[in-house]
Amino acid sequence: MIWLALLGAVIVGLSLGLLGSGGSILTVPLLVYVVGQPEKVAIAGSLAVVGGIALAGAIPSALRGGVDWRSVGWFGVPGMAGTVLGAHLSRWIAGDVQLLLFAVVMIVAAWRMAKSAPVADTGAASRSRAWVVVDGLGVGLLTGLVGVGGGFLIVPALVLLGGLPMHRAIATSLWIIALNAFSGFGKHLFVLDAAGLALDWRLLGLFTGVGAVGSVVGQKLASRLPQALLRRSFAALLVVMGLYIVGRELPALFTS
Repeated sequence: MIWLALLGAVIVGLSLGLLGSGGSILTVPLLVYVVGQPEKVAIAGSLAVVGGIALAGAIPSALRGGVDWRSVGWFGVPGMAGTVLGAHLSRWIAGDVQLLLFAVVMIVAAWRMAKSAPVADTGAASRSRAWVVVDGLGVGLLTGLVGVGGGFLIVPALVLLGGLPMHRAIATSLWIIALNAFSGFGKHLFVLDAAGLALDWRLLGLFTGVGAVGSVVGQKLASRLPQALLRRSFAALLVVMGLYIVGRELPALFTS
């Protein structure tokens, strides 16, 4: 099972490198259903993994000058605050309920990725910074609550609200994902400690390292592969996984 999980880590990294999103949407189900971790441990661990993988992909983008640091500040700082708040609220939500919320997020993400009209790569004029801040706060809250990095929301927001071209939005989103993920992870450590739960640091290290390699490879492949086909294929995978989680967790919720 560990090798299957590491194969999943490669896919997580490729997703982040190719699309700027999809990391923790895959990581949480892998840790729960393949590795067998409790829901809350998997959600916390996914933030560490996705933060590390996103950072590995974000550093080369920054060295190439592809990151819009102003957007990182406007979107990322409110996102960090939202993530800490979401992680704090998660202590009062049962793990199976978190997974059901997670499944809903997966299906919404699939819908956004499968839309026939992609986000325009135009670099349109920037809209109100207030909306960027509000969106960053909302994505951060979702990140802390159910453990998603939020790239599927961040990239369109950076294009439509921040006025960034698509390739620059993807590079910028990796930094925002990393900031949000590490902020939420720090808070989740206290939540796990209070619940008497512990992380498997060796597994997280392996998962992050393998995924980081996948992220770098994904960035190199991004300009050579058809993005529309990738997004639709990934969306189909998300729908299948989301429905699987609902099928697993919903009956247990009513029988518990």
